[in-house]
Amino acid sequence: MLAAYAESLHPDDPLAGLRVDERPEPQEQPGWTVLPVVAAGLNHHDLWSLRGVGLPEDRLPMILGCDAVAQHPEDGEVVVYPVVSGTPGWTGEITLDPRRSLLSELHQGTLAELVTVPEGHWVPKPEHLDAVEAAALSTSWLTAYRMLFTRAEVRPGDTVLVQGAGGAVSTALIQLGRAAGLTVWAAGRDEDKLHRAQELGAARTFEVGERLPARVDAVLESVGAATWSHSVNALRPGGTIVICGATSGDAPPKAELTKIFFKQLRVLGSTMGSLEELAALSRFVQTAGLRPVVDSTFPLAQAGEALAKMERGDVVGKIGITVG
Repeated sequence: MLAAYAESLHPDDPLAGLRVDERPEPQEQPGWTVLPVVAAGLNHHDLWSLRGVGLPEDRLPMILGCDAVAQHPEDGEVVVYPVVSGTPGWTGEITLDPRRSLLSELHQGTLAELVTVPEGHWVPKPEHLDAVEAAALSTSWLTAYRMLFTRAEVRPGDTVLVQGAGGAVSTALIQLGRAAGLTVWAAGRDEDKLHRAQELGAARTFEVGERLPARVDAVLESVGAATWSHSVNALRPGGTIVICGATSGDAPPKAELTKIFFKQLRVLGSTMGSLEELAALSRFVQTAGLRPVVDSTFPLAQAGEALAKMERGDVVGKIGITVG
């Protein structure tokens, strides 16, 4: 089968280790199901894997990809849930399992004609979405859903600030927040991406570091060091920062600890979401008629070009991959 996979690891030149070529088809195993992939999506996780972050050489070759819509023989097109428990007998929240992994870390990923997933790790695809759009729900939209509604616990009428306008998680946060009755502000450095954020539903946009007209109830943070001080200063007393990543680094020049304890701020981490949250997200997207933003779409054979585009950073929303 055709697949896009990491053949070798290169921290400074991630695409040097990418191969798009034939791989052996996966075999059925107890507790797992082999499904044909209809569409997939890219995440920065794929580039980090090619750099060797979270993917050691002894696991190579590793098929990349966490997102997918697959064809189930009974359920039709389904959105794949990519989190896999690694602790035998684990019964708690799967994202708290210290040995959890995503597809493409320990188990082969979704950028292939076939993918093997744990039995039941899928939810129905929203009927109004095509497969490329729906594949975005697996990772970036699920991450955004948990950040907003499980971790930040915001309510209709609250005001939130989304850092890093333009990224897949950020665009999902804007769309979900507006649909849920929130006032969404967005901050970024690219004028075109800020304009796009307004088109998606951001009530106002700001340059990173710009003084806001009022304090917000929550900040949704995925940028890290470059925006950390702005995020802390944007919050009202008792407000919440939810962090799902640190694309600009995890060591801000100022930790702002005095402001955090004096203003009694909450700083919460957030990683992916549960299968139940993915199901709830799918229903919400269906009810609200939301459509994930797809920047561009490439066939699987051109996965290298797609990843190069992501590495350049000229992306708003998701890059989709058509497979089946």
